[in-house]
This record gives sequence, C-alpha cells and structure tokens, in this order.
Amino acid sequence: MRNVLRRLASLLGALTPATFPWPGMDVSLASGRQFHLVGSIHMGTSAMAPLPARLLERLEQAQALIVEADITVSPPLTNAGETQTPLADRLSASHYDHVHQLSEEYHLDLAALDALPAWHIALLLQSRQAERLGLRADYGIDYQLIQAARANDQPIIELEGPEEQLGLLRKLPDQGAALLEDTLTHWHTNARLLQVMIGWWLESRPVDVRQAFPATFSQDLYRYLMTDRNHRWKSTLQQLPPGAYVVAVGALHLYGADNLPGLLQQ
Repeated sequence: MRNVLRRLASLLGALTPATFPWPGMDVSLASGRQFHLVGSIHMGTSAMAPLPARLLERLEQAQALIVEADITVSPPLTNAGETQTPLADRLSASHYDHVHQLSEEYHLDLAALDALPAWHIALLLQSRQAERLGLRADYGIDYQLIQAARANDQPIIELEGPEEQLGLLRKLPDQGAALLEDTLTHWHTNARLLQVMIGWWLESRPVDVRQAFPATFSQDLYRYLMTDRNHRWKSTLQQLPPGAYVVAVGALHLYGADNLPGLLQQ
C-alpha cells in the first residue's frame, strides 16, 4: 500500500504544476527527466531585468538551458524574400486601410511593405507594437536566460533555431496572409495580452499560466504555429538524457489545446 500511495503522490505532483512568481511550472517524467518550463516573452522591459533570483538558481542547477532558438548569436528573421503582388491586392479593403494607418503611426514606408510577404509584415507590425509598449529584445526572458547560461558556461540547446523558424514562416500558405489578417483583427487584444504577460514578471505573486486567454489565431494557424510545434518539441525533450533542464519557450505554448506541459505529462 505504501508503494501505491507513493506512486499516486508522484503522479499527482506531475499533473499539478507548482506556481511560481513568474510564468513557470515543473514537469517530471518517469525517465528521470525534470523540466522547469518557463513562459518566455521574446521582448521585455527594463523592469524585467534582472531575472528573479530563484529562477537563476534553478538555471544554475540545470544540466542545460533549452530555448526555441539562440537569438543572441543568430541574425533576426529579416531574409524574407520579395513578392510582386501589391499589398492592396492581397488584403481586404479594411485590412489594407488598417495597415496604411499603422504604417503612418509607426513611420513605416508603405511602398516598402508592398514588396514583403504577409508574414514578414505581421512580424514587423508586432515588433513595432511591442516597442511602443516599451519592450526591447535585450530584456526578453529567453535573451536574459541565454546570457545567464553562457555566464555559467552551461550548454544551450535549441529546439528549432532561426533557420528552421524562418522555414516555417516561408511555408505558410499565401505567404502568411492568415498571420497578417489575425494580427490586424486582434491588434488591440494582442496589446492587452502583452501587458498581461509583462505583469507576470513584474508582480511578486504566484502565476498560473493555465488560465484561459482569448484566441488570436485562426484554427489552422494555431495548429501550424502552436500545436504541431509542441508535438515536435515533446519528442525532442523526451529524447534528452536524464537530468534537470530549464526550458524557455513562448508563453502561449504553456496553455491551450495540446500545450507543451500537457503533452509531456501524457
């Protein structure tokens, strides 16, 4: 009976993630792999640095840091390629008007946007929106963790790497038209979501990343950018040698359908 109770307690511990004063949770696998999953924001504010001391201690004790891509040594996703179809012909009238408005607000050259794939325009607009909210890449959570791991002389493992991420974007149907349309449709919701995630790192109270968030992706796009990647990352993590790891991925990967911690716990 004692062994049964011990196994039950272990199972409940794996299925009920602890809460931390940052968006994180522990997942333990029977194979001896222990993951501390961190919901990263790829851009942050100066108030989000330095990272919490307890998180840095977890990193020091880890066998390696795992990230989507090492953004500190790789160029940003700027090699987008060009398109010959004018943007006005690729978007609805309302969405084109919205892009025109945002290009004026963020001092972007609308003629230059004409030559970019839709996914590249979406990422550019998202980046400008984050900058307007005071966010910078060198205060991003994964950026800070990578710098800390490098200072500790710890291995850094990439789940994808920039080139693979660029390949995913290039393979989007219609050059990522759905991503741009979703970005425009949920423009204000995305801004509020960014502010919520910033608050996770600024407020000294437990964070439960399992809470629901508004859907800002179409179903097909969510499956391609979130669900499918979570399944691939699960396979990669399960193949690692036994040990403790800190895993920093975009916060949206930690909740919702087929989220990464849920897949690992299956």
